[in-house]
Amino acid sequence: MSQEFTMHTIAHIHSDFPSKFGVPRQSGLVEALEALVVFEPEYRNPAAFRGLEGFSHLWLIWAFDQTARKSWSPTVRPPRLGGNIRLGVFATRSPFRPNPIALSAVTLAGIEETKDYGTVLRVRGADMMDGTPILDVKPYLPYADCRPEALGGFASVPAGETLTVECPPELWEQVPQAQREALRAVLALDPRPKYQTDPERLYGFGFAGLEVRFTVEEKILHIREIAASGKDG
Repeated sequence: MSQEFTMHTIAHIHSDFPSKFGVPRQSGLVEALEALVVFEPEYRNPAAFRGLEGFSHLWLIWAFDQTARKSWSPTVRPPRLGGNIRLGVFATRSPFRPNPIALSAVTLAGIEETKDYGTVLRVRGADMMDGTPILDVKPYLPYADCRPEALGGFASVPAGETLTVECPPELWEQVPQAQREALRAVLALDPRPKYQTDPERLYGFGFAGLEVRFTVEEKILHIREIAASGKDG
């Protein structure tokens, strides 16, 4: 029997990524990335956060709001496999799903009380662009959520850093000191689509109010320009 459920956005994440390009493809790959979970007014009751301080990690359940479609496909092409092999959608974490729902395990770096937004959560390792809607927050339970014997299928090996990042010192100085390691790690993961390998192509994405442009030759990523984006976020 078909059923439908109404879900409400309880919060939005405030991250350094104004667009999808550059966002790590899984949570936890760049622990240096910090973001804020800012709740909608009706969910800012302090009682809702009671006891959360006892947990080191959280599950964020969120929506692929930028890729939601009216229809779905039973197969997708995972970037991890170069975008050339089709697998069943339920064997992947593709955003193109029957329901555009995602989950990310993040580190809880702090619970803060603010004047304008009430209680906010500071998290590390999120893989979401700025403004992504959060549907729920749940504590991560090591005894239930960590299964060392689990098989990872085609993604059993972590997608670690693959590129060496080179940047002229005068450009690197354009990045705030606190965010340099996060940007370096994001670039070292190779944010390019897997099918694009042209060493002459200039890529770019927004990060923390900056526009970062780079080229990649062999296994070296060369930062060519870092400048203010001229946009908020």
